[in-house]
Amino acid sequence: MKLLGIGSRLKHSEHGVGVVTNVTSKHYWVTFIENGLETIDIDSDFEVIEALEDEVDSVSFYEVEKTLKNLLMRWSDITPTVAIADKWKGGKLIMEPGTPTQNKEVPIDTFFHKIVMVRDRVRVMEQKINSSNLEEADKIDLQQYITRIYGSLTTFNVLFKAPSDYFVGEKTK
Repeated sequence: MKLLGIGSRLKHSEHGVGVVTNVTSKHYWVTFIENGLETIDIDSDFEVIEALEDEVDSVSFYEVEKTLKNLLMRWSDITPTVAIADKWKGGKLIMEPGTPTQNKEVPIDTFFHKIVMVRDRVRVMEQKINSSNLEEADKIDLQQYITRIYGSLTTFNVLFKAPSDYFVGEKTK
């Protein structure tokens, strides 16, 4: 078995996706997206996503950190943490149907996380439109749709702790 080099990406069954940040004779030091830094045995069961061949300790910590940040931004949905308003923490969303069937309960934290993901993906779409080669008129047209999407989502602003995280639709004149 050939050793993975620093910067290699892997998927571990317990810890998820991560990047090798150091290699010893018996272990990989891997920074996982969800679990942070973990040490795993070299012969552990994991899937290699991208193998890099490199000498052990031949990359500076700064270079590893820079590479890890770039990989995480490129390959994951990680976004800055957005706080839910304190009054909603631990709550649940109850959907009650109009017919005599069972209610659906969803932890409000889960629902809030999905709202934040929608917001972040709309922002990415907005950035891609703005940086595209589309005609200016087409960009403006698409931007108006995005503004309307934000406006449709303002109902959920009550869930956000910080007003700076709110959805903002079209401003009234």
